[in-house]
Amino acid sequence: MAEQKLAGRTALVTGGSRGLGAAAARRLAREGADVAITYVHAKDKAEAVVDELKGLGVRAAAFQADQGKPDEVIGMVGRVAERFGRIDILVNNAGVFVTGPIGALSLDDITRQWAVNVRGMVAATLEAIKYMPDGGRIVNLGSVNGERSAAAGLGDYAATKAAVAAYTRSWAHDLAPRKITVNTVLPGPSDTDMGIPQESDLGTFVLGLLPYHRYASPDEVAAVIAFLAGPDASYTTGGEIRVDGGWNA
Repeated sequence: MAEQKLAGRTALVTGGSRGLGAAAARRLAREGADVAITYVHAKDKAEAVVDELKGLGVRAAAFQADQGKPDEVIGMVGRVAERFGRIDILVNNAGVFVTGPIGALSLDDITRQWAVNVRGMVAATLEAIKYMPDGGRIVNLGSVNGERSAAAGLGDYAATKAAVAAYTRSWAHDLAPRKITVNTVLPGPSDTDMGIPQESDLGTFVLGLLPYHRYASPDEVAAVIAFLAGPDASYTTGGEIRVDGGWNA
C-alpha cells in the first residue's frame, strides 16, 4: 500500500466513476484520503468504485451531478462538504470530448462542451474553496491539446482545455494567500473509453507519433494528480504538468 500521505484529508473527484477520474480516486484513497466522486448517469459504476475505495479503508461516497449544470454542481459540493465536513483536495476531472472539423459540430455540442469542461469546473472550484482549509489543493485536468492541436477537428475541445489552464494560472495567484495550490495536469492520449480508440485508423496514427508508441495508463496520470494533491507539492502552483509520453516535447 502507498504511503499514507493524505490521511485525514478529504478529496472530491468530479467524474470519478470511470477513466482517469476513477484512477485518481483509487490513488488518493490508497494514500489515505477519504474520497467523494461524482457521476451523471452511471450510478452502478460509481457505486462499484465507491466499494473499491471503502475496501482500501477510507470513507467514500458517490454524488450525482451534471457537470454542465452549475446549480447541480454547487448543490453537489455542498452535500459533499456536509457529508465529510471539509474538502481538502478538489480534482476537476469531469469533462467531455467532442471533436469534428470546423463547422461540423452544432452550436449545442459546442455549448455543452464549454458548459462541462469550463463552466462546470469554475462552479465546482468557486464553491469548493468555501469549504477548503488553508493549504488545500486544486488539480485541474487539462489536455496536451490545450497547448497544441496536432490534427484537424480538435479546435473546440482544445479551446476549452486552454481555458482550464488559463484559470489555473490566475487562480494560483488568487489563492496563494491561503496557501492553496492550483495546478493543471495535461494528459496525452490515454487508455480510457473517452479517448481515441487505439485500434482505429486515427489511433494507429497517434501511436506512430508517440515517442513511447503507447497510450498512458490511467494510473500513470493518477500518480501525478496524487503528487500535486500531496504535501510534497506545497511549492508547486500555477503549473502545467504533461503526462503525454513526449507528445508535446
